[in-house]
Amino acid sequence: MVLTEKEMATIEDLHTQELSCVEKYKRYGQEAKDPVLRDLFADLEKKEQKHVESLEQVMKGSVPSCNVNDRDGKMYEPKATYDSMTNPEDKKNDNFLATDSIGSEKMVSGTYNTDVFAFGDSDVRKLLADIQVEEQNHAEMLYKYKTVNGMA
Repeated sequence: MVLTEKEMATIEDLHTQELSCVEKYKRYGQEAKDPVLRDLFADLEKKEQKHVESLEQVMKGSVPSCNVNDRDGKMYEPKATYDSMTNPEDKKNDNFLATDSIGSEKMVSGTYNTDVFAFGDSDVRKLLADIQVEEQNHAEMLYKYKTVNGMA
């Protein structure tokens, strides 16, 4: 498969965004006070790294298979960590990290939703649609974390 100049520029832009997400989750995992949130950030970092690798394959001319995974968000059931005895500054910090991450996921998901239309190859379109669904799952997981901890 050969990408047009426009398609390559679009994939490169998405790749840059995914690299930023990987870095964000790595940093936020180090900053989070709650071990449950640290684990969630570590999991999301790995999932974003898979997106990076998928886009790199596309840049090299092949399209990896995808599974249209829409279960991660549905299946995620975090345990509450924060209660009335918790340090309110720790909770405030983790609330900020989770909220900011949801904003990032919404932005990236929206970008995929738009950029998918720049491609003629149906396999690339399917891959980008799959990643877009996974980005929505990430936001749902973060929202569930916030909800169970009284942050939403």
